Amino acid sequence: MKKPLNSQLPHMYPWVQPLIIFFILVSLYVWALRGLEVDFELVQDSWPHITDFISRLFPPDFTVVDIAIKALIETVQMSLWGTTIGAILSLPIAIASANNVAPPWLQWLANLLQNTVRSVPSIILGLIFVAATGLGAPAGTLALSIYTIGYLAKFYQQAIEAVDKRSLESLQVIGASRIQIAQYGILPQVLPLGLGYTMWMFEYNIRAASVLGVVGAGGIGFQLKSYIDGFEYTKATTMMLVLLVVVTVIDIFSSKLRHYLDQM
Repeated sequence: MKKPLNSQLPHMYPWVQPLIIFFILVSLYVWALRGLEVDFELVQDSWPHITDFISRLFPPDFTVVDIAIKALIETVQMSLWGTTIGAILSLPIAIASANNVAPPWLQWLANLLQNTVRSVPSIILGLIFVAATGLGAPAGTLALSIYTIGYLAKFYQQAIEAVDKRSLESLQVIGASRIQIAQYGILPQVLPLGLGYTMWMFEYNIRAASVLGVVGAGGIGFQLKSYIDGFEYTKATTMMLVLLVVVTVIDIFSSKLRHYLDQM
């Protein structure tokens, strides 16, 4: 039976499909740009204002380094506890979401929970817990815990779903129990990925904690906002520099840890 002409076109003209994809992408970006309603003349005229604001940030005022370090320690403490609590709560949700472990009805409920948590911005979570516990680090820690669940549960789920099915089938053939399958088949494959994702989330939460400080949820972000509100831009620069140093150190450490885990 002769194939339809439209199924023969990709083989006859291999450039057609990439051209169609390119046209769709260009159309999509043009549509998005029109929706932004960017005033390019205004953007061009705004450069003096941008450079003026940046010039006010320098030179940094290092007289507040002690305050910055104290606030940063609080930020790291918030991130450590927030990431740990979120990681612990994420694990059962991830297992319930994985299509190679859980039944469909449980997957649907767990994925709905994940999507619900991810749809709530971290600022809103901060406001909710500030209203519940008052200003300070406890509110930020609780907000980070819930925020972490939305992402780590998805990352853990993907790691579980990426497990080699043949290894699980081999364990089933020799009569392994569900606990043994999880212990010897799933855990060794998921653990390196899971730890790498958790370290990445800890690093990210330090930045997120800085944002939560804007709503009074503790950490270096609270000091940063206070200095900016008081037009003390050089002190705000010191806060950002201290944060940059710590995030860079944690990024180097977590990269080396992930590399070590990949070799396991």
